[in-house]
Amino acid sequence: MHVIHLSVECFPLAKVGGLADVVGALPRYQRKLGVDAWVVCPYYDKRFTADHQFLVVYEGIFYQGSEQLTYRVLKESSDTLGFPLYLIHIPGKLDRSEVYCYPDEAEQWIAFQHAFLHWAKSWDKKPDIVNCHDHHVGLLPFLMKYADDYRMFASVKTVFTVHNGQYQGWMSWNKGILLPAFDTWKWGLLDWDGLINPLAAAIKCCDAFTTVSAGYLQELHMEANGLEGLFRSESAKGYGIINGIDTLYWNPELDQLISEKYVAANVAEGKLVNKISFCKKMGLPTDLPLLAFIGRFALEKGADLLPQIITQVLSNPENKISIFILGSGDAGIQAGLEALLLEYPKRFSVFFGYNEALAHEVYAAADLLLMPSRIEPCGLNQLYAMKYGTMPIVRGVGGLRDTVVDVDYDSDGYGFVFANADSADACTAIERALKKMQDTRTLNEIRQKEMSLDFSWDKSARQYVKLYDQLLD
Repeated sequence: MHVIHLSVECFPLAKVGGLADVVGALPRYQRKLGVDAWVVCPYYDKRFTADHQFLVVYEGIFYQGSEQLTYRVLKESSDTLGFPLYLIHIPGKLDRSEVYCYPDEAEQWIAFQHAFLHWAKSWDKKPDIVNCHDHHVGLLPFLMKYADDYRMFASVKTVFTVHNGQYQGWMSWNKGILLPAFDTWKWGLLDWDGLINPLAAAIKCCDAFTTVSAGYLQELHMEANGLEGLFRSESAKGYGIINGIDTLYWNPELDQLISEKYVAANVAEGKLVNKISFCKKMGLPTDLPLLAFIGRFALEKGADLLPQIITQVLSNPENKISIFILGSGDAGIQAGLEALLLEYPKRFSVFFGYNEALAHEVYAAADLLLMPSRIEPCGLNQLYAMKYGTMPIVRGVGGLRDTVVDVDYDSDGYGFVFANADSADACTAIERALKKMQDTRTLNEIRQKEMSLDFSWDKSARQYVKLYDQLLD
């Protein structure tokens, strides 16, 4: 079975969020199951491309509207990621240093999808499955069926994976002239509320779509930034498959980025060594429980609640705890956190930005990880945390509800879940966690239990392959 994954993110080539982690791991695990899985991404002027050797495997020319675009397809020569990685390079379009935030993103992603189809037309054999990830490549299922030059792909099965349904790639119809010529009788498949909507087009035209958790699949029926009715009407071809984690990279037994490796059997000792090392570096006390937050400063992550949560927790003299934040984003949220550095200099620290190595240190050192998300299609941070014996404190939404079981309400639990996206509920959950930590024996039992859970990609990759098989049958 030949499967092509198309995405604008892939770790470690280019990472902004969890999309990159999924695309950088899932194909490798699928190859372990005998699937010939490839990844195709845009070219980026980043360290990865500078540090690796690439071979030019194809060159071509196509028109985007009246503009002639020349492109090259580059293959990473040694398959260092565990799967074939192909990059599409288009001067002036797909050759930039960042993934997002350019004013001509619509033109970029149209060019990426068109170049892929133009290249694929030269192949001797068509792929069995094309798995498209998020709206940036959401036009492909439509173009493969209805674009004049690419109808030979109409029989190829397409799977569309929704990583976040809030972002849909809307563009005005004046961009329609940039698409490859298509059957204009089918224009309605591209349209939603008078705009070209790549996410909506993908859901309409794909053979199956997946979400990154079962819970998020159901939530999209109720809240999907205007597409709720579409997700309900197309629900027969929807599948919720929880994301996995790459246990070769996120594993305290193997992790080269932490101070002390450890396993479940010696989790208490291992985490203590890591906490002492980390807290000394960050100017935090080494003898208090450590609560951490890692993520974007965005409303959907509940990051606007952080200043109030931190104030409520640290101003209560009964709460013996320190807090560390790793993230970036909204300037107002960042300003609020900076003010708290002056108010609680000995028990609160923050690193603005994202640092992959530092994130590993945080998971190994922290006792608790806070995720007060309003929207969380899957969430990977809670899975990383549990692998490192760090108890998650999460709002019960999306994939967080699917993966975290509250220890106070279930004898098999291993985390803490709260209902509402507000500081009061979050602080109550934090206080419950601090109380649970007072019993050392119970704490270690919870840590060992969560470290033994299987959230690896092995299980999730098998579910994807099962879906592919169903489509091909």
